[in-house]
Amino acid sequence: MSYQPVFTITLLLLKRVEAIAEERERICAATVDVPWIPALQKDTRTRNTHSSTAIEGNPLTLEQVRAVEEGRELAAVDSRTQREVVNYFAAIRFIEKNVKKHPLRQEDVLALHKIIAGNVMNQGGAGCYRTIGVRVGSFVPPNPKDVSGLMFELLEWWNNRAAELSPVLSSAILHYRFEAIHPFADGNGRTGRALALWELYRRGFDLHHIFSVDEFYWKDRTRYYAELRRVRTEGENLTHWLEYVAEGILVTLRHVWKRIQQISAATQGDRIYLRPRQEQLLQLLRDRGGMQPREIWDALGVSRQGAMDLLRPLLQAGLICREGTPKSGRYRLVSPARRSEVRKK
Repeated sequence: MSYQPVFTITLLLLKRVEAIAEERERICAATVDVPWIPALQKDTRTRNTHSSTAIEGNPLTLEQVRAVEEGRELAAVDSRTQREVVNYFAAIRFIEKNVKKHPLRQEDVLALHKIIAGNVMNQGGAGCYRTIGVRVGSFVPPNPKDVSGLMFELLEWWNNRAAELSPVLSSAILHYRFEAIHPFADGNGRTGRALALWELYRRGFDLHHIFSVDEFYWKDRTRYYAELRRVRTEGENLTHWLEYVAEGILVTLRHVWKRIQQISAATQGDRIYLRPRQEQLLQLLRDRGGMQPREIWDALGVSRQGAMDLLRPLLQAGLICREGTPKSGRYRLVSPARRSEVRKK
């Protein structure tokens, strides 16, 4: 017998799923065959890796995670901390490589966990179901002797019944149920979020792999853990959890749409096509509100001249502006309302 999730399609959940469908359609239509998709994909991998590892306590910042992905050295950062990040990048690549695999079996879940938890586990073995009892706060997951059977039931549901639901719901159900089974001695949080991502990719929901839903969870970890606990206190009823995940996906899609609007402006007017570093620079300026020249070349890992080569076309296109002198001023994004005025000058 396969796993049977319990939930109710509330009006709130229905509205969020409908809003998600509209946002997704708009994003997919806007991102077909545009030259900056690879840069968005790379940045999304970085954001997913940073968020999912940070939820579990990894202290690296987004920029440090990006540096690890690019092979740059990090001073005063222990090897285990970096290994967690390297492992998660590898896990995302594993998912992308196997995105269309069907059916998925226990061996695939074990392989994913082995990648994520290799050389970073506090107890147990990477790629092996736990043989010990564990406790998560006040929650005691199932007995280790029941883990394999429970995972078999979950995979039966995933392979045979999940497609009957919106991928928004099926990914959320998979996410929670995996965490409830807690099949490994360590690394369950990262693996569960990776499996939810796998479901979104496998169902074609995130067609271009540019949605970083884990950022939503990371930005309010307290609420994330509270929502997981709430399912247990409500007798394994997933209704509120599904509403929460749908909220996170909707927030994520709206964030992506705003980002696309910013970046797509570079393909209009003067037909400037962003190089990956330029796309990264625009994202940094958006996140930080403005940066001085030295902050820019330090963050991007380029020379002063390299930074200017990136900045110059963006200045000419009116995407960014400089406030102050070339040496001590700050570079900022230009708002859409001012962009046309800048181009006229």
